[in-house]
Amino acid sequence: MSRTPIIAGNWKMFKTASEAVSFVNEVKGKVEVEGVQSVVCAPFTALPALAEAVKGTTLKVGAQNLHFEDNGAFTGEISGIMLNDLGVDFVIIGHSERRAYFAETDEIVSKKVHAAFRHHLIPIVCVGEKLEEREAGQTKEVCRVQTEAAFKGLAASEAAQVVVAYEPIWAIGTGKSSTAEDANEVIGYIRGVIRDLFDENTASQVRIQYGGSVKPNNIREYMQQPEIDGALVGGASLEPASYVALVEGAK
Repeated sequence: MSRTPIIAGNWKMFKTASEAVSFVNEVKGKVEVEGVQSVVCAPFTALPALAEAVKGTTLKVGAQNLHFEDNGAFTGEISGIMLNDLGVDFVIIGHSERRAYFAETDEIVSKKVHAAFRHHLIPIVCVGEKLEEREAGQTKEVCRVQTEAAFKGLAASEAAQVVVAYEPIWAIGTGKSSTAEDANEVIGYIRGVIRDLFDENTASQVRIQYGGSVKPNNIREYMQQPEIDGALVGGASLEPASYVALVEGAK
């Protein structure tokens, strides 16, 4: 089954609303590439302006997080209801920075995935190992545990829509990147975990990205691998020309 590659820019804590709109105006018409889905995941403050700016284009908007409850006394949090109301399409869940700095557990990730589906948001679920786990030969085990938790309790029809981002933590923002062959092997293993949880048909529909120091000069290496369905990109997605090159490299 052919899967549509997806390039998602994760802007992290960068870009004001006006900077986000300027970015979209610059890439409009250049990232509407046949057969590639392009997404930008922005800070909450930029989402309303961004959702307006992408109208009439195929560029999609994502958030970087959501709370697992729909509403309540959770000062400073944003719910799936709010994101859906803004016209957001995707939401990143379980990024390693959320896990490391904000104490997100596999259980919280699972709750957030369910919250995303309740409000018609497509989750981009991040999984990946730390350097010490990789050196101890635990890469696949870590990815299996995180993947099983993220997909827990989903219907097969929901599972098929999930985007998984395999992000080896030691490669995020470090300039180091997993080789295309290594990334392909781990991503193939993650797909096998999903197959075991559901079935071959579901696993073959799930798009699994690679993330971790992806740049315009190495995107094609990853995209040539049969299991890799795109990239979740941090720093290299912040400049319009770089983002356009990434999308074109996914063709």
